Amino acid sequence: MSSQLSGVLTALASPFAQDGQIDEKTLRRLVDRSIDGGVDGVVACGSTGEFAAMNAAERRHVVETVIDQTAGRVPVVAQTGALSTREAVELSRHAQDAGASVLMVVAPYYEPLTLDETLRYLRTVADAVDIPVMLYNLPGATGVNLSPDTVGQLAREVENILYIKDTSADMAQAGQLIHRHGDVISTFVGWDSLLLTAVSEGAAGVMAGTANVMPAELVSIHRALRSGELDRARAEWARIWPLMDAMMSAPFIRRSRLLWVLPDSPSEGPESRSSVSTQPRPHGSRPWSRRCPDRRRHGDGRRGSPGHSWAVTPASCPARPLPRPCRPARKGVTDRDH
Repeated sequence: MSSQLSGVLTALASPFAQDGQIDEKTLRRLVDRSIDGGVDGVVACGSTGEFAAMNAAERRHVVETVIDQTAGRVPVVAQTGALSTREAVELSRHAQDAGASVLMVVAPYYEPLTLDETLRYLRTVADAVDIPVMLYNLPGATGVNLSPDTVGQLAREVENILYIKDTSADMAQAGQLIHRHGDVISTFVGWDSLLLTAVSEGAAGVMAGTANVMPAELVSIHRALRSGELDRARAEWARIWPLMDAMMSAPFIRRSRLLWVLPDSPSEGPESRSSVSTQPRPHGSRPWSRRCPDRRRHGDGRRGSPGHSWAVTPASCPARPLPRPCRPARKGVTDRDH
């Protein structure tokens, strides 16, 4: 099918300031960096954007900020799924009114629903808006996998369900979506390291958190594949693979933190990175996760100290070590609590 939305979409990271508030200035810079890199769209409040750590007002603020900064240059996809149907409908209507191009809807992600319940939820949210809807298949978080045939049936029943982001990391499933149901729904693969394979197979595109870091490189590979230049695409993919592999191998929350620091930002102290760092540290500046705002839990920053994390600088990845896990300072507090 002919799809309006295609190509490389940046799953935007959500930067937070030291006081725990959305860092709007840095968010706007991330939007501009992706667009300047040539991406085909940006995504607000996706998993990379840590939407589950935000309240509804913060999610609305992020969506509004991204739409405003994008200013019509590329489509904006707003992820509006929530724990309840009511909240998902409210967020979806808000995003539509704010000017989002497409809504991406994940199923409730704490207490797994049955498949029938999940489909009823998705139909209800899609029916509440007029703009296109992208299903977000995220079985690792929702406990429910939307099979290709289920997705195809749903797309045939609901007129504005036009896209799916499949984050199952299962290329066999993605292939079935592309070849069995490509006449009614366009498939975006939500696993960055599958870009080369997925686009070669016929996917509409990829939704990539790593596009926060290397948008132009991913766009170039996508363009090469679309123009039939497979050798060039493979050569460029091989060149960025060490960085891709390093980021995709990191646990998810720490990977999201890595994306906050803009690779083209100066690194000479806290003033030049005031919008993404806390205080100067021996190895440079690093942002703190929304999930763990208490800096005291991270030790004194020296290598080998409890909770030490390497700084992320333009030269630090992939040649230098990845950040180590947050280590709790108090007995009984686990990394999950951060």
